[in-house]
Amino acid sequence: MSTAPVAVAIPTQYYATSSLVVGYALCSSLLAIINKFAITEFDYPGLLTALQYLTSSLSVYLLGKLGVLHHDPLTFDTAKKFFPAAVVFYLAIFTNTNLLRHANVDTFIVFRSSTPLLVAIADTAFRNQPLPSKFTFVSLVTILAGAIGYVATDQAFSIRAYSWALAYLITITTEMVYIKHMVTHLGLNTWGFVLYNNLLSLIMAPIFWVLTGEHEEAMDALMYGTGSWMRLDAVVAVSLSCVFGLLISFFGFAARKAISATAFTVTGVVNKFLTVAINVMIWDKHASQPGLVCLLLTLVGGVLYQQSVTLPSKGNVEENAPAPEAKGGGGGYNKVGEEEEEDKAAGSDQQSRLNSTV
Repeated sequence: MSTAPVAVAIPTQYYATSSLVVGYALCSSLLAIINKFAITEFDYPGLLTALQYLTSSLSVYLLGKLGVLHHDPLTFDTAKKFFPAAVVFYLAIFTNTNLLRHANVDTFIVFRSSTPLLVAIADTAFRNQPLPSKFTFVSLVTILAGAIGYVATDQAFSIRAYSWALAYLITITTEMVYIKHMVTHLGLNTWGFVLYNNLLSLIMAPIFWVLTGEHEEAMDALMYGTGSWMRLDAVVAVSLSCVFGLLISFFGFAARKAISATAFTVTGVVNKFLTVAINVMIWDKHASQPGLVCLLLTLVGGVLYQQSVTLPSKGNVEENAPAPEAKGGGGGYNKVGEEEEEDKAAGSDQQSRLNSTV
């Protein structure tokens, strides 16, 4: 006697949540590569980041007007209080973009993954946090060993690239340890944070154009028809960078609300490995094989670090509960959403979002 096949109904929410996670994973793993592609084809880092700031701030403002999202109102008083955070944010993006300009994506990932070293030191020295546990210490040593090994085997080593890498490491650590504390006290919601961050950074951009002399290079290229202003590949690269910078704000925020904090952290870790794999497959702008081994060692150290500083679960209910909405973190950054749980675990609150980034 045959039986009719039983249809299994899959809830619509499953597809919605899966779509958000996949969207976040794609944006997060591809963003550093797309930014490297953009700065390679369009060699004006200040103008590139300004276009990213313009895209994110204008999109959030217009979507707010249409009722698609809610952001805090723009006021001079809030902007004045937020300005120091925006300065550090701008410097983090500025150094990040110049690092990608002079080095490959792997170098960026190594230094980005090395931030727990400085965060642990800063927390102990300036925030009276206890010394790291033995497990945390082992994870930090693993990160350090991977980073040193990567630098020692980097065939494309240059003083300029590693100067930008050091500057980026300092600014991003400052953001993790200090800035989020101040931003939280302002009470901004996620999209308000994105709007203020990008709008104030856009206002600051011309100052850095003048200080770096980039405005002269851009004007000469525009007047004499040189450079990469209107090449199709440059237009595509810059457009992708701006669009993905905005998309990761949405997907990062939405995915954080839809899945547990643990699942969000695991997704962030997987994204880093995906970035390395994709970067190796699509072009030759990556580290040597020994360098890749050291890079993977650094990432493994980062995974161990996350495990070592994560508080024990109080039960399955808490473990699988949706991640709480972050008021100061979220998106907009040349963007670094997957680092949220690292920053919280590191003893700093959640990091202020690196828009278009990062």
